[in-house]
Amino acid sequence: MGRRRYVARGVPGGYRIWDNKTRRWWGDLYQLCPDDLLDELNGTRDYDKVTALLKRYRAMKR
Repeated sequence: MGRRRYVARGVPGGYRIWDNKTRRWWGDLYQLCPDDLLDELNGTRDYDKVTALLKRYRAMKR
């Protein structure tokens, strides 16, 4: 198994998603580690599932 493209990294205030291919942050700051979002991004990358997970994590921030 190769390196994962997207990984969660702890930053002050929560977690951010790091894109190893483009070497930059992806998405927002998350207070909880977005494990299921990372699994989907590194797996099948289904647009509808990724969108639903992003909405869920944004709602958790409020």
